Amino acid sequence: MPHRENTMSSDRRWVRRPEGSTWGDFGPDDELGRLNLITPDKVRAAVAEVSEGRTFCLSLPLDRPGGNVLNVRRVPPVLKPTGPDDNPRFNAMLCADDACFVDVVCDDKVEICLQYSTQWDSFAHVGALFDVSGEGRPEPVYYNGFRAGIDIVGPREAAERGIAPGAHRLGIQNAAAHGVQGRGVLVDLLSPFGTDRHLVGYDDLMRAMEAQGVSVEEADILCLYTGFTQVIMGMGGQPDGAVLARSCAALDGRDARLLQWIADSRISALVADNYAVEQLPAKRLASNAQASMPLHHHCLFKLGVPLGELWWLADLAAHLRAAGRNRFLLTAPPLRLPGAVGSPVTPIATV
Repeated sequence: MPHRENTMSSDRRWVRRPEGSTWGDFGPDDELGRLNLITPDKVRAAVAEVSEGRTFCLSLPLDRPGGNVLNVRRVPPVLKPTGPDDNPRFNAMLCADDACFVDVVCDDKVEICLQYSTQWDSFAHVGALFDVSGEGRPEPVYYNGFRAGIDIVGPREAAERGIAPGAHRLGIQNAAAHGVQGRGVLVDLLSPFGTDRHLVGYDDLMRAMEAQGVSVEEADILCLYTGFTQVIMGMGGQPDGAVLARSCAALDGRDARLLQWIADSRISALVADNYAVEQLPAKRLASNAQASMPLHHHCLFKLGVPLGELWWLADLAAHLRAAGRNRFLLTAPPLRLPGAVGSPVTPIATV
């Protein structure tokens, strides 16, 4: 698809788009970003990677990592029976009127932070201040110019407007309805860089891919194996934040050549088994006009590339290494939960 000029009209939301972005490339109202590249032909090519019929679960248990040291706002899920506390619907007899039946039933509910464990980020997760009007007035917007307070609605705006809060546009349900199934390509960053924290830039990534014979094509879902979730699982639900902060590889979101490669590669999504895919906090620049999460800014805000975090890639990586492979069929739909800005996911790799 040819890249359009930076200044153009796209419906009513914007007349100016970020440099190097894909805004408008898939239509003025697009909410799928580069997931649009996963066409039926690309799905068939992904299915063709299956030769053994063996599957691998790529999700952590959703109560891991445990605690809230990775993000103080995100806590483990709370699983409870439905019904009142004095009469929970768990190992309960099914009764009606004066009769009880032979059925014994359980029914439960969960309170969950949607981005606590293995997850997808939607494009409503991270936006930026940007001058979409071209009049020198930066305003908070998201991918394809969707507006904070209008399209992505917080509790205050919802109360003022008398509407429900949430992502009225760019919610995670769009990816679920489209289906996230395509060819996954795995790059092993644990073997070359070990378990100490290492910022992976363009040169590092290219050397690792070349050494492993990895090639990436349009619409592929790039998966980065660092070993981080193995460190987490070894902590038994009581993670040590100081240890995790210095463990395993993470992408250097300040590396301009790396960001340009992500743009040029036309991958449809980017996944890692670490927290946030990129190093956080990112290196500070001299300028104040900078994103604190530069890779999130580049992928979610500018390109429309979903990010997957905290995936369990260890078993798959070991199998692919033994088989001399790096490609597989990846099936990873998020929850079809309207208005959500992220979602837990139980991805399945089929080899």
